Amino acid sequence: MSRAAIRYAKAVLSLAQDKKATSAIQKDMQSIIATVEESAELKMVLNSPLIKSEVKLASLREIFKSTEEITQKLFETLVQNKRVDLLANVAKQYIVLFDQLNNTQVAKVTTAVPLDKALSEKVLAKVKELTGNEATIENVIDESIIGGFILRVGDLQYNASIANKLTNLKRELSN
Repeated sequence: MSRAAIRYAKAVLSLAQDKKATSAIQKDMQSIIATVEESAELKMVLNSPLIKSEVKLASLREIFKSTEEITQKLFETLVQNKRVDLLANVAKQYIVLFDQLNNTQVAKVTTAVPLDKALSEKVLAKVKELTGNEATIENVIDESIIGGFILRVGDLQYNASIANKLTNLKRELSN
């Protein structure tokens, strides 16, 4: 993550705190991340040196017209400073800072199949027990783990995947 993206995210969070709009801005940032990741065209527009700044700003205003005023100001600032290519990184960093502010963490759960509601609740309870903090779940699907799960919260990792157990068993048998 670039230091510039962190600085912009801190500035947006500070402004959002002053205006008591941190949650609304967090929703905007989630929307920005999802939209940029889903749209190759938008990524190209944001990163292209050939497209004029005014066109980039107009595009962002049109795509995200229902966002808060603070988010709109972020678009203007990034375009003016020729750093609009950082938009998705600024949004991601804002969410990290927002979560720290609210003592929440992102629990990254890698599974072979999508998590159901009951399992998600168990994982959230386990994360709260381990860290003492609330968490949101990011489910990553990776069929190569065969079964079980890999839980990553901050710098903690718990690997309960079948692939990991098979690797450990293979290592034990070869010794």
